[in-house]
Amino acid sequence: MSTNLFDLTGKVALVTGASRGIGEEIARLLAQQGAHVIVTSRKLEDCQAVCARIREAGGSAEALACHIGRMEDIAHVFEHIRGAHKRLDILVNNAAANPYFGHILDTDLLAFEKTVEVNIRGYFFMSVEAGRMMRQQGGGAIVNTASINALQPGDMQGIYSISKAAVVNMTRAFAKECGPFGIRVNALLPGLTRTKFAGALFETQSIYDDWMGRIPLRRHAEPGEMAGTVLYLVSEASSYTNGECIVVDGGLTI
Repeated sequence: MSTNLFDLTGKVALVTGASRGIGEEIARLLAQQGAHVIVTSRKLEDCQAVCARIREAGGSAEALACHIGRMEDIAHVFEHIRGAHKRLDILVNNAAANPYFGHILDTDLLAFEKTVEVNIRGYFFMSVEAGRMMRQQGGGAIVNTASINALQPGDMQGIYSISKAAVVNMTRAFAKECGPFGIRVNALLPGLTRTKFAGALFETQSIYDDWMGRIPLRRHAEPGEMAGTVLYLVSEASSYTNGECIVVDGGLTI
């Protein structure tokens, strides 16, 4: 074991939804710790911009376009990884969809399907593909970005909250069945974090004020404050941590 428990030198990491926000911060931190990071999101040019910033800081990264709601995109990404790298040590499932903000009774089929395709089916089959590679190579680490909405459904975020609850149990199911192969599977549950994705929560003053009144730290998080937990979960520092869902919410769920 390295004396630096967070050293990722020689590791190949795939981060989805890494073109901005929490995903970008995770990608940049893993690269800082020595991993070669495959940066993915729907828009290739945005991924390339993140990779450029990683390289400017002395890290190693490459960009791939991937919409995890499309099975053909998932297949393409893993075909590339098998051909170019022959291994995958880390998968961070961070891409997510939240197309609908409104009362649960007004949820339409399109919003439901898009949320499920990305947040449940996408995470599931990304984990299946990564897990098969990790099983063959003797181990690896998977981290799923869920949400505290998995524990306490968010206002006007019904189907999103339901999908994130599924991610929590998915994490535990994969951890239980893949543990014997040396594959650790854990989840990050962020609280209120200032990202473009969470824009509706910041733009709706009544909801934002309600959150601020319930968070003991009396502030929201910045994306970089989520990355350290992921680094812990993919590193040797957490070598016996499996099936855990770590809440990072400033104390909101106390």
